[in-house]
Amino acid sequence: MTWTTRPRSEFGELAAVDAGEGPLVILLHGVGLRAEAWGGQIKPLVSAGYRVLCPDMPGHGETPFAAVDGLDSYAAPVAELIQEPAVLIGHSMGALIATHITASGNPNVKGIAALNAIFQRPETARQAVLSRAHTLDETKPNDASVTLQRWFAEVVSAERDACARWLNEVDPCAYKAAYTVFAESDGPTKAQLAAIHCPALFLTGADEPNSTPQMSRGMADLAPHGRAEIIPNAAHMMPMTHADVVNTILLRFLQECLP
Repeated sequence: MTWTTRPRSEFGELAAVDAGEGPLVILLHGVGLRAEAWGGQIKPLVSAGYRVLCPDMPGHGETPFAAVDGLDSYAAPVAELIQEPAVLIGHSMGALIATHITASGNPNVKGIAALNAIFQRPETARQAVLSRAHTLDETKPNDASVTLQRWFAEVVSAERDACARWLNEVDPCAYKAAYTVFAESDGPTKAQLAAIHCPALFLTGADEPNSTPQMSRGMADLAPHGRAEIIPNAAHMMPMTHADVVNTILLRFLQECLP
């Protein structure tokens, strides 16, 4: 697959890829990435009859960066997009944003799929991610090699090359701000998960060391209509590396939420 840049439309504070017609599906990317990270999902979802909206988070892609103050700074502009029945699908920090919005009780959110989502990190993992956030330099591009190693190990691929390009292009100040919010979060709280009353899918890879299968199962157990699915031989970037499997699962979920 070619991870080419796509045209954007403006929605309030956010620039977003807007494709297709039909029930609304909002796709939220992770730290350091951009709307094109959903390139493996956009066409299949549009072909299935959905309108797909992929916003760039602040300071990523073509959305300008403004000072942020915690997770609400990322969730609020996305919540403003939800003026009709919609399903939220988030990856990594995008999943954190999606669960935060859904738990707020927005009646237009008819389902949430949280991909590679964090929940109650072990203390060693928590300290490691906080340490990475602390060492980020907001004045110059950061070395992407460590992140790429964590996401792809030694595998060379078009997906790795695309992520390398996006990580090098993102505003360093915006990257540090978003990564700090992500690092300081422990994922949705038990109370937030209990407040998610729509169908909730928690999907991760069997080989994911940070957003683990145990985390997805734990969140699914706490959400009233939650369930977990684990993709074999997949890790953190499974929406890109295992797009066909991810799409099959997501399309089945969407048919349940937006029939």
